[in-house]
Amino acid sequence: MRFTFVGDSMTIGRAGDFTWRYRMWQHLTSVLGAPFAIVGPRDALYDTGADAAVSHAYAAPDFPAGARAHLAGWGEGWLHMAPVIADTVTAHRTDVLLVSLGLIDLGFYTDSDQTALNAREFIAAARTANPRVKMVLLPVIPNVRAESDAPFAAECDRFNELLAKAVADLDDPMSPILLASRPTGYDIHRDTYDGTHPGPTGEHRLAAAFADAMHQAWGLGGPYTPRP
Repeated sequence: MRFTFVGDSMTIGRAGDFTWRYRMWQHLTSVLGAPFAIVGPRDALYDTGADAAVSHAYAAPDFPAGARAHLAGWGEGWLHMAPVIADTVTAHRTDVLLVSLGLIDLGFYTDSDQTALNAREFIAAARTANPRVKMVLLPVIPNVRAESDAPFAAECDRFNELLAKAVADLDDPMSPILLASRPTGYDIHRDTYDGTHPGPTGEHRLAAAFADAMHQAWGLGGPYTPRP
């Protein structure tokens, strides 16, 4: 089984991060009886000094180079990923997409309606590359901006409603789509280092949201248990 992580700055991580991708690799390694691979066209972290994804300074020395693959970008959203997902799924023979997108779209690029349309385009494009691809989509977790910007908070809420509708409309037994639950207990003041990007506790909670959704709906793996 071949997994691809798709996301924005919360998924790519910055130099010195563990990333929730690492936490998910730990989980899959411990619960999957069958061989699996993490695949994608990129493998770097974002380097704030260089303002580019050029760092390989992961905090975990046991995170193997072959498991660091992803399709994530600092400042990228559904708008950016919809045009490239088909090529990624084709090139890397992806079976399962784990997707965390939307916050950057709503914050800088598109309103909730257009963001939801871009999410639907992403789903359609992924299926052109693999008609049996599975997807797990994480709702937007409003960041610290939503506490002082009511219109932005409302857009986050509306997008999550539209995303849930898209999942209900487009779910297919041949190519199932799951809408993961908001990570249990996630608190942007405790689980992030800046009100947006996850710290270690937030990384575990994000990984758990994906892991538990797959286990509960598909019987894939097992319940998430945090590891050091």
